[in-house]
Amino acid sequence: MSILLKIHPATPSAMQIQKAVKVLREGGVIIYPTDSVYGIGCDINNKKAVERVAQLKGIKVEKANFSFICYDLSDLSVYCKHIETSLFKLMKKNLPGPFTFILKASNYVPRLFENCRKAIGIRVPNNNIVREIVKELGNPIITTSLKDVDDIQEYLTDPELIWERYKDSVDLIIDGGYGNIEASTVIDCTGMEIEIVRQGIGILID
Repeated sequence: MSILLKIHPATPSAMQIQKAVKVLREGGVIIYPTDSVYGIGCDINNKKAVERVAQLKGIKVEKANFSFICYDLSDLSVYCKHIETSLFKLMKKNLPGPFTFILKASNYVPRLFENCRKAIGIRVPNNNIVREIVKELGNPIITTSLKDVDDIQEYLTDPELIWERYKDSVDLIIDGGYGNIEASTVIDCTGMEIEIVRQGIGILID
């Protein structure tokens, strides 16, 4: 059975953040809040953990469109190819926020994550819990939305219900309050023009 860890969303304690990071460093899979819906993730460098996440989603790793949650934009220079100044300014204006920017992946992205377009989704959510976890860990974690199996709503929002559904499937569930019912806005930046491929909770500021 997994651990249920309640963390205050505005002022997460360092001790609780370290507990979550310990689970990640030991190859664990966690469920955590973002500024949109709850997500499932793990350390991007742990292959077995990534495979577990894919299994939970019922997909193969090589076909998964997992994104990276980063603490800030400093990770772009590591995991993404050259980004035009105009695009960087756009991201800086909208992040942290409920957006997923699809960018061309650099060679530092584990091959496990590279889809046929050699692209990777980047998230810098406006959520102190997950950002502090990533900061303490020292590298991004993967993220994929926690979808509901019922038809009533698309995403699970109640931490108690999440606990009941996933307590035997993951290593840690973070209760950071109720999640949103709408996912992040996905913006494809790999072409000549940026394209909103999924309008979610985030409204892009130009």
